[in-house]
Amino acid sequence: MKIQQMAFMLITVFIFFTLIGLFIVGFKMTGLREQATNLQEENAMLLLTKLAESPEFSCGEAFENTKTNCVDLDKVMALKNNINIYQNFWGVNNIEVRTIYPEIDVEILCDSQNYPNCNIIEVYSKEGAEEGIGLSNFVSLCRKNEENGISYDKCELGRIIVGYEIK
Repeated sequence: MKIQQMAFMLITVFIFFTLIGLFIVGFKMTGLREQATNLQEENAMLLLTKLAESPEFSCGEAFENTKTNCVDLDKVMALKNNINIYQNFWGVNNIEVRTIYPEIDVEILCDSQNYPNCNIIEVYSKEGAEEGIGLSNFVSLCRKNEENGISYDKCELGRIIVGYEIK
């Protein structure tokens, strides 16, 4: 009888510690998911700050002097037309460039026919990606323009938006 009581007591103690261990592992896994989401958000913010200065987006010295946080819209449109080369290059769901000022009442998605008379350039959009969180940064949007046979640099205020999914 005493051996049977001891066996039941050992089984009970084992089950108790197993439940405590499962609780601790579950608690740690919740924190791990949260840390993964925070890390992904931080990476998206770092990408935002670097994206405007990357060779694919930056103005460089095309507009007389080097500008920081300047996006060359002509380069962005060329990149949009050849985006299949960059499918998994940035590791995000989407990249979008929007003109903020001067304001246009209607949102017009840019393509090769209506550029530069548009205000949204969807540079990259991952197919089959779920909706996620978008982070943005303000940039100068510059392009070469011509009026009455005179060529000049036109810069506007814009926003570059990077979307990523929550894991």
